Amino acid sequence: MLTDLRARIRNTRWPALAPGAPWEHGVDEDYLRRLLDYWVEEFDWRARERELNGFAQFRAELDGVMVHFVHERSRRRPGIPLILTNGWPSNFVELLPLVPLLTDPDTHGIDGPAFDLVIPSLPGYGFSERPATVGVNYRYVAGLWQRLMQGLGYARYGAGGGDFGAGVATLMALDQPQRLIGLHLSNLELSPYVGPESRPLSSDEDSYLHHSDRFWQTEGGYKQIQATKPQTLAYALNDSPAGLAAWILDKWRSWADSGGDLDGYFAPDLLLTVVTLYWVTQTMPTSILDYFDNRWHGVELGPDDFVHVPTAIALFPQFVSEGDPPREWVERLYNVRQWTPMPSGGHFAPIEQPECLAQDIASFFSRITEDER
Repeated sequence: MLTDLRARIRNTRWPALAPGAPWEHGVDEDYLRRLLDYWVEEFDWRARERELNGFAQFRAELDGVMVHFVHERSRRRPGIPLILTNGWPSNFVELLPLVPLLTDPDTHGIDGPAFDLVIPSLPGYGFSERPATVGVNYRYVAGLWQRLMQGLGYARYGAGGGDFGAGVATLMALDQPQRLIGLHLSNLELSPYVGPESRPLSSDEDSYLHHSDRFWQTEGGYKQIQATKPQTLAYALNDSPAGLAAWILDKWRSWADSGGDLDGYFAPDLLLTVVTLYWVTQTMPTSILDYFDNRWHGVELGPDDFVHVPTAIALFPQFVSEGDPPREWVERLYNVRQWTPMPSGGHFAPIEQPECLAQDIASFFSRITEDER
């Protein structure tokens, strides 16, 4: 697979590009050429494999599907069980910087409890299979994660994540609230119900919704095609490593708090680890099905849906740049106990700001577990 990768990169057919400033029409050609050259000539995948294999990883069969997960126990027993889930276009690698900080907080200057961390790969991402069926939506995955945690021997646990992971964690709290100690989210993936029974929108809420709509009009092309024609797109992304890298890295640049400078913000080895995992497992086609399933077979929240589980919201200022939701909007759906506007960071917060995120998680669970006593 790696030999084939190098051959394909060397034989990349470069298109005639529209004139314009770098990144104006998408991924900059000079940047992509440099990164592909590094991928072929210098990137050491075997070294990255060894680093990843330093984490305790497993696969379990759930509903006939093999699910991959990291399971790292607290260095200070007992630990609070916590399942964390990433989103797209990412994978479990994004969450690994949190492992030492949350399993061994004393050593890393984190003030709070220690955790037993479970970091699963979403169905169809990396080393997790995707069921050969439609409807693998937030609710379906939430059910898988409940069975995974209970199968690991945890009766009650916390849940959290960002992007798709925030949607999955929310459904875990809606569907089996008795199992959840608390919920920690780094974005609002699901919108609250708004209808005749709801209170009118405030000016801040109305402004946020208009800002979000404008953002998706300019940034949402990828989402429309992945939610409507994922199979058509899948052929290209599974055939071309250059195309795959461009499709992923466009979002890592736009959605991170990078100031547009991927070279200066993320190490190339990190970015290429994410991209290579998609390439060697051939899971970009299955990962983008999340958009199709959650659009056409998704979850519609009603007026009675409310997350009573204590919830923490950590707001990273560049999370997809659609704007920060006002607290009153979030409280239509969640029992918000902790609200933390972060000074920096974006969509890939566990990599961008791991210490800030870990401290926020630890502070929240310290508070709510004390409240339960």
